[in-house]
Amino acid sequence: MLQEKTVISLMKNKTVSDVRKRVWYSAWKKLKPYAFVAPALVIFLVFSIYPAFRIVELSLYHWNLVSPAKDFVGLQNYVNLFHDPEFFETLRNTILYTVLTVGLSLSLSLFLAIYLKNDTSVNRFLQRLIFSPYIVSLASISFLWLWLMNSDVGFLNYVISLVGIEKVDWLGNPHVALFSLVLISVWKTAGYNTLIVLASLQVIPKHLYEAAALDHANQWRTFHKITLPMISPTLFFITIVDIISSFKVFETIQIMTDGGPQNATNTLVFAIYEYGFKFYKIGYASSIGVVLLIMISIFTILYFRGLANKVHYQ
Repeated sequence: MLQEKTVISLMKNKTVSDVRKRVWYSAWKKLKPYAFVAPALVIFLVFSIYPAFRIVELSLYHWNLVSPAKDFVGLQNYVNLFHDPEFFETLRNTILYTVLTVGLSLSLSLFLAIYLKNDTSVNRFLQRLIFSPYIVSLASISFLWLWLMNSDVGFLNYVISLVGIEKVDWLGNPHVALFSLVLISVWKTAGYNTLIVLASLQVIPKHLYEAAALDHANQWRTFHKITLPMISPTLFFITIVDIISSFKVFETIQIMTDGGPQNATNTLVFAIYEYGFKFYKIGYASSIGVVLLIMISIFTILYFRGLANKVHYQ
């Protein structure tokens, strides 16, 4: 009798142990994906979410970065910001720079990718050539173009003088300086975008083009009905990345123009740097940062809502 009770007790304990194991296994199976993404999530919270909330908090204070004391002023920094004509000029420069850079870079990349899509030795060489600016640091590129665009001994002025065009003050003319920075940005990013689009072009099924040829479709109709829809996810991705990076332009402005001439190349990120680390107006600089954050969010949301339904995934 005692032996039977012992066996029954052992069987019950084993059953309870098996149930506990199954419960723990089921719980771990559900939590395992979150455990794997937890490190990345922590980094995202520490370096992205927390700074975003922190900059909103700082925008409500007057603080010179040196003194430990901060004076709470509420929305006064925003009131001063939206009554400052220089801010609206800076905002205009930022939007114009972004629109021109993204539009020209995307158009040029699409043209080059279509032109270089055939796998030949010449095309492979050209692909490496146009990609090379992307791997060079932006600071080095800025110094290079600072010499190329020199108004007196620059290579660009030498080239245009050969065809009888007068010298251009690329960086000293307030009507030209911003477009000069756009040219540099397009030159640097076009190679990367071209290779991304090129990779997308090469995975389009060939039978689609064969069917279009049987239907006697011309090149424009083939591009509009087959090529463009098939690479639309890639174009969607490139546009979002380029918009965000264009809003954050800083190095070329600091090295080449310092926001001038006459505030013609000043952008929101450079203004944050100036007010924060030159004039020590941390609250005012933070309010510009909040405006920039809102602008990027609005642009991204509008772009997703406006074009996401036109993206065709294979």
